[in-house]
Amino acid sequence: MTNRGGLLITGAALADGARGDLYLADGVLADPASAPAGVERLDADGLLALPGLVDLHTHLRQPGREDAETVSSGTAAAARGGFTCVHAMANTDPVTDTAEAAEYVADLGEREGHCEVRVVGAVTKGLEGEELAELGLMADSAAGVRVYSDDGRCVGDSLLMRRALTYVKAFDGVIAQHSQDTRLAGPSACCHESEWSGRLGLPGWPSQAESVIVARDVQLAELAGARVHVCHVSTAESVEVIRWAKRRGIQVTAEVTPHHLLLDTPLVAGYDTRFKVNPPLRTSEHLEAVREALADGTIDAVATDHAPHASQDKDHPFDVALPGMLGLEQALAVVVEVMVNTGRMDWPTLVERMSATPARIGRVSGQGRPLAVGEPANVVLVDPAARAVVDASASASRSRNNPYGGRDLPDPVVATFWRGRPTYRR
Repeated sequence: MTNRGGLLITGAALADGARGDLYLADGVLADPASAPAGVERLDADGLLALPGLVDLHTHLRQPGREDAETVSSGTAAAARGGFTCVHAMANTDPVTDTAEAAEYVADLGEREGHCEVRVVGAVTKGLEGEELAELGLMADSAAGVRVYSDDGRCVGDSLLMRRALTYVKAFDGVIAQHSQDTRLAGPSACCHESEWSGRLGLPGWPSQAESVIVARDVQLAELAGARVHVCHVSTAESVEVIRWAKRRGIQVTAEVTPHHLLLDTPLVAGYDTRFKVNPPLRTSEHLEAVREALADGTIDAVATDHAPHASQDKDHPFDVALPGMLGLEQALAVVVEVMVNTGRMDWPTLVERMSATPARIGRVSGQGRPLAVGEPANVVLVDPAARAVVDASASASRSRNNPYGGRDLPDPVVATFWRGRPTYRR
């Protein structure tokens, strides 16, 4: 823990290459010249100082599935990954579809979180897709909900989706859609529809089952004059729809997961359920499309879709096991490997995609801010050259469904500070 005089970080470089000291005091960045003589110091020579990362898409599982994850364990994993804010998805038990449920999760975050926990409310009651949840009451509650999603399920009813978009417009909310046409890719679909699904005998999930919903939703957003956010974009067709919508001026934003940037369909060949996820891992042409889209800004943000599962939910045949992967601790590592180390993206753009833009989409005022005097002291220190083989058994998460276990990846996060307090230090 820092002492009462705060912490002076010396010698760090910022994302733009500038160098300077950072003085963390009373939860904000203060003038380094004002640091007292005996202040605790941290030598950050050779490190980068970045604004804390923001995740728009985290499953914390509490309440209801504390065997898989809790707010405490999930946010500890977030801190290890450099995150100072996560958005907790609504598919808990009970579902976060009322003001009371939203306030309960927000209170858990304040009491037990190792980073800021923003609550995502359900779009429909019980995630059933039949009746709108308490959208306005959740917005007006102490949780201040601004992002709504039935993630894990698609809001398939076009009229209901239009009503949701229209409703949240009044308080600058956003509907974050899990884009899956369940007539094209039903509940059993678990492998990208391709030669691989046929060879492996697994139910196929065609890429168009994602893009047709994206196409519908951007047009509904245009009709309503409202904001829509596309969760976990995984296909080239979806990228083209989003590009079209942005050229048209539609208020659409989109995210891509680390696993859809790095991992591809052939990994499923061993029927290892760590690689079962929804939407499924795609083939190389789709990976290339989403990488390009993230680099050029068509895709606005990286979001983890951190989905912890207890072993009893993964230890099944591939088509029966629950879909989902851990993502918080290796998210930055994957983006550095795929985008920065290949020259596709520089560090300032990474900050935009993983901090500033997700904070803007989620309307989180105290996150994604520049590292300047007077700003909140949400900081991650990064070693851009560090690498390590991922040890899945060492995760802060309660679950172990880590698809990166055994991989040699960057190991960038040295320390994370939220509101000026250290939440992780290597």
